Amino acid sequence: MSAVVARVADRRWLALGFIAVAQLMIALDATIVSIALPSAQASLHVSAADRPWVITAYTVAFGSLLLLGGRIGDLFGRKRAFVIGLAGFALASAAGGAAPSFGVLIAARALQGAFAALLAPAALSLLAVSFTEARERATAFAVYGSIAGSGAAIGFLLGGTLTQYLSWRWCLYVNIPIALVAAAGGWSVLPASTAGSKPRLDLPGVVLVTAGMAALVYGCADSRPFIALSAVLLALFVWREATTANPLLPLRVVLDRNRGGAYATVLLVIAGMFGAFLFLTYYFQATLRFTPLQAGLAFLPLVVSQQAGSWLIASRLMPVLPPRFLMAPGALVAAFGMLLLVPVPLLAEVLLGVGASCVMVPAFSIATQGVDPRQAGVASATANASSQVGGSVGAAVLNSVVTSSGFAVASAWGAGILLLGAVTAAGLITARRPAGH
Repeated sequence: MSAVVARVADRRWLALGFIAVAQLMIALDATIVSIALPSAQASLHVSAADRPWVITAYTVAFGSLLLLGGRIGDLFGRKRAFVIGLAGFALASAAGGAAPSFGVLIAARALQGAFAALLAPAALSLLAVSFTEARERATAFAVYGSIAGSGAAIGFLLGGTLTQYLSWRWCLYVNIPIALVAAAGGWSVLPASTAGSKPRLDLPGVVLVTAGMAALVYGCADSRPFIALSAVLLALFVWREATTANPLLPLRVVLDRNRGGAYATVLLVIAGMFGAFLFLTYYFQATLRFTPLQAGLAFLPLVVSQQAGSWLIASRLMPVLPPRFLMAPGALVAAFGMLLLVPVPLLAEVLLGVGASCVMVPAFSIATQGVDPRQAGVASATANASSQVGGSVGAAVLNSVVTSSGFAVASAWGAGILLLGAVTAAGLITARRPAGH
């Protein structure tokens, strides 16, 4: 019997490796194309006004379809959703890399976002239901959190390298081997999850939340009037979920104090972090005139400090401390780093990396803890949606402040957002330290 248990445990840790590979692909794809944009623009003869659509097409599709993707995984099997999401992402990446025109590239980026919306909640929910013991869960979420936190910065580094030495198209082609390895490995080691006997989707809820999230992400990225439309659609979605017998998102998932606090904290911290990415990208390339590779390498302190924070601090303290005792100080450290972004960028990167990792590792664990296993996918999707909306809102708001008031004022705004994240974590998250300690 002990040998069987050992084999099951080994498969779980191997499965974690393939989940981590998939999550890395999703996380870095949010930024890997950013550094390649000038080259892609020149190659495909794209105007400066149309260029942001390469980013917006991905974020709108990803953000708007996350809840639907999470629910599909709950109803039809998370392993199946995981593998299909990876296969679709690989195909979309191949189409984007080979794109002969700007329209094809935009369509491919939107497809990447759609398949990422199926893949991301499946990956997180598989992780959540596989690791329940406190120390194992801390280790598993340290892996996930370190990737979720540093993936965007890794995207800048990898994107700069590929663009400078190969071509901007390899920023898309690189996803193909990553996706195929993760899909093949995941299919062989991930546990099968069975669907309910009568899978049902709340179709009106799907339409309302998809349109509402699309309007919100697009509004933040490109057209502010859409934010008002988003508010109306999302309010109707909440009303629908409160009154239907088969909700897409059972409101008890988000009304739980700890989970709701985790979602809100993730949104705020990611908003501040994406502001830092924005400032540093402009500073390295526009002010210091770095090449794409040099700009990518300049993000290394952030990547290294996030990894160190995840493994040396978060994973060790999670099993013995209440989550807010890690998350609130982490957000404060990140806020201080944000204030130093203009005068001392290197120290700022280190503080941002360590602080953010101490928030994200426990936050993703709390966001999926205690939820009905049949709703783990939609809980995971909500966590990912919080991250996606946070990135869109942070980039839009702080970009506006940079344009009107400069980097110093914008960094103060970013610090304020991170400080609000610290207050949210301290005030809302009341979960105790894991049992047994």
